Amino acid sequence: MARRIGLSTGVPTLLGMGVFVASYFLVSRRLFDIPPVVTLGLSGGFFLLGLVGLSYGVLSASWEDAPGTLLGIEQIGLNISRLKASLKSGGPGKN
Repeated sequence: MARRIGLSTGVPTLLGMGVFVASYFLVSRRLFDIPPVVTLGLSGGFFLLGLVGLSYGVLSASWEDAPGTLLGIEQIGLNISRLKASLKSGGPGKN
């Protein structure tokens, strides 16, 4: 799970920060004129993708003793159904 979260959240977050650096470099060297709204939109999109990656990493976790597969796709449906059942019952600890 930690590896999936690290990759699916870390890569988009680094790309989001890289957009600021690349934009600054291109504008300060007068190589390309990039409107600030484009820089903000691209970096915001990457950060949003990182948030989606965090959700994917958590929902693809294997709760069994044996480790799951590399991508953990088979666990997503099971974990979503467990989450829904927990929400319907009023959360953990409520009977």
